Amino acid sequence: MNASTVSRRDFLKVTGSLVTLAGIGGLFGSIGTAVAASGEAVDEEARGMLIDLTRCTGCNSCARACKTANNLPNADQVPDHLDSQAYSFVQVRQNEETGKDLFVKRQCMHCVVPGCASACTVGALRKTADGPVIYEAGKCIGCRYCQYACPFGVPTYDWQNPLGLIHKCEMCKDRLQAGEQPACAAACPVGALQFGRRKDLLIQAHARINSNPDRYVDHVYGEHEAGGTSMLYLSGVPFDQVGLPELSEQTVSHYAVGVMTKTPFVALSVATVATGLHFALRSRDHADHDGTETHPHTSDEAES
Repeated sequence: MNASTVSRRDFLKVTGSLVTLAGIGGLFGSIGTAVAASGEAVDEEARGMLIDLTRCTGCNSCARACKTANNLPNADQVPDHLDSQAYSFVQVRQNEETGKDLFVKRQCMHCVVPGCASACTVGALRKTADGPVIYEAGKCIGCRYCQYACPFGVPTYDWQNPLGLIHKCEMCKDRLQAGEQPACAAACPVGALQFGRRKDLLIQAHARINSNPDRYVDHVYGEHEAGGTSMLYLSGVPFDQVGLPELSEQTVSHYAVGVMTKTPFVALSVATVATGLHFALRSRDHADHDGTETHPHTSDEAES
């Protein structure tokens, strides 16, 4: 009886302590998320890129230039997806009406309010004032929350690296600091990529649509999607045909913050229950063990 009473008391003490830790963990999780999501205030002069899919010929000059500028391996090979060795690629899709190929340049969208940065609990990803969403490998813990938060499927995880680092386009931030445009835009031979201030690019995009209504769908993708992106698209076919997701104007960060705030509570609550069960079962085992030892002794005394 006494052993059982002590075990229950220990169980309640441990459970109470873990519940307290869960609350503290949730608090720190919320603080970490808020700091990661804040980043820098986006400047009015923030830059971006206008990608005119009606002009793209699929030459892949942009993808090769990206590999060279970022010192990525196999620079002579044309990539067909995003990974740790390719931060940009040209996806080939098909026009549903004509059957002709559509060429769609893909890379990080550099969201105005990036979900990846909001989901990162250690601030390894952050939005800079001049446009790019940059990544600091020294802070990364490899949790991959950024992958889950990105609606465009951009961040990739390097499974071959023991550190498990994330890889993504950073809009050639070093080139920008040197007064140059991103390597992909500089390499495009047909003017499908135009780099500049985001607000100016939006004006130009709408001017092109108004001047050539038969050439473009009346929609600048990235103007409002997910709260806005720094990469803006023009297309001659609906954007669902080019593989870009249909998103509301609500920022992804709105959802990411909510999920990340609850994560520590959920994880530690599970740990609390599991630990409580462990102590309860161990207490029961001790009681059963003590009973099996005293019973034979009692029987021997009865026989004697």
